[in-house]
Amino acid sequence: MSVASAARVHPPVTSPSSTDDAAPVRAERVGTPAATIAEPPVARRGWPKSFRALEVRDYRLYLSSQVVATTGLWMQRIAQDWLILQLTGKVSMVGIAVALQFAPVLIFGLFGGVIADRFPKRRILMITQSTAALMAIALGTLALTHTVQAWHVLVIATVLGFVTVVDNPTRQVFVSELVGPQHIRNAVSLNSSVFQLGALVGPAISGALISAVGQGWSFLINAASCLLVVIMLAVIRSKPAAAPGPAAADTVPVERWSEGLHFIRRTPEVGWTIVLVAAMALFGLNMPVILSAFADHIFQTGVGGYSIFNSMTAVGALLGALLSARRSGKLRLRALVGFLAGLGAMLAVASLAPTDWLFAAVLVSVGLCTLLFLTGANSLVQMTATPQLRGRVMSVYLLVLLGGQSVGGPLVGQLVDLIGARASMAVCGLMVLVVCGVAAIKMARASHLHLTWRDRHHGVLPHIVQH
Repeated sequence: MSVASAARVHPPVTSPSSTDDAAPVRAERVGTPAATIAEPPVARRGWPKSFRALEVRDYRLYLSSQVVATTGLWMQRIAQDWLILQLTGKVSMVGIAVALQFAPVLIFGLFGGVIADRFPKRRILMITQSTAALMAIALGTLALTHTVQAWHVLVIATVLGFVTVVDNPTRQVFVSELVGPQHIRNAVSLNSSVFQLGALVGPAISGALISAVGQGWSFLINAASCLLVVIMLAVIRSKPAAAPGPAAADTVPVERWSEGLHFIRRTPEVGWTIVLVAAMALFGLNMPVILSAFADHIFQTGVGGYSIFNSMTAVGALLGALLSARRSGKLRLRALVGFLAGLGAMLAVASLAPTDWLFAAVLVSVGLCTLLFLTGANSLVQMTATPQLRGRVMSVYLLVLLGGQSVGGPLVGQLVDLIGARASMAVCGLMVLVVCGVAAIKMARASHLHLTWRDRHHGVLPHIVQH
């Protein structure tokens, strides 16, 4: 009922069974005729713009579990990297462990998207998180009983890689189903914020635990956090997505994921984004290998320094994720190129840092550029892909992102052993800059853009025009 109609005088309502649940409250004032007095509407205070996706109850439940889960995940990552380095004494083995964890994504990643589009997402995630918990319990038990060997770590890393094949695309689509298309971008940024909060807290806790009691407890804490996610998923009652039609259900997997590849080929925004993500994965996301080398070989700060380096990267990444959460709408490709070029420049600068504290300070900028790029790329791909193909398109995105790390990790590890950590980090930064330059030129030509020079009040300045 409108305010105007509520101001009119109506006969008093005597029946308690009125069918108008939204009718205004009526009251009679002493000494005055009966009148209808409408209570002023109570303004509902929503979440701030940066946290708008939290208006969805199921997403709040899911995200709260991720706060604990990502902390446990980062605790396990730090413990695993340092454990394999201690067992073998080789930085290249850290790269191999990273490669084995992502190699299944490179080989089978496209089928993970098919599974995510075909089966209930909540059930898939409960299975993958339970499997991850079992692997963490196994590695924690081996470490605490002092029976762990390098091959144990490598085998468990491979199993976790197969878990990632299904878990990552399913999680991406599950979140988009929870919040709806109007909150996808904000949800992606909040997920990244929580992930980087875990990356900030997890390494610090894991470093303290490793120094005090060894790596084992970090693995067991991560197992408990995975089980918490399973419990929270059991509480969530998300609306199931529309089931695939009979034709889609009868299609063989190869034909189904080829539909995702066809969409990427005919959508330049998504195609160029995945090209840039490939450069990021190969040359910009090998920080476990490089940071462990700087901590062990360059600055000789041990596991404490390694934890601090990871935490400083997470500080910048958390800031980048929060900044991304304030943006609305899709990011443009030129902004993605700019963020990636900034990352390449910061990697080159960090390689020249003379002290460990200056190195850590530059890592904040590295984390900032990384997250600005990744959140922008993720949301651009998700918001461009159609709901029916989103799982398969995201599986290609994640195949490139994670599979590229499986290739880049051992390559950078070998490069560190050959030419050192500083030179390897500088090479990675320069390669990122080269890819950004080539991509920018190709995109400009495809859009018929060219650079001209115009006279301004402050001199001759470059200006981009389109034919």
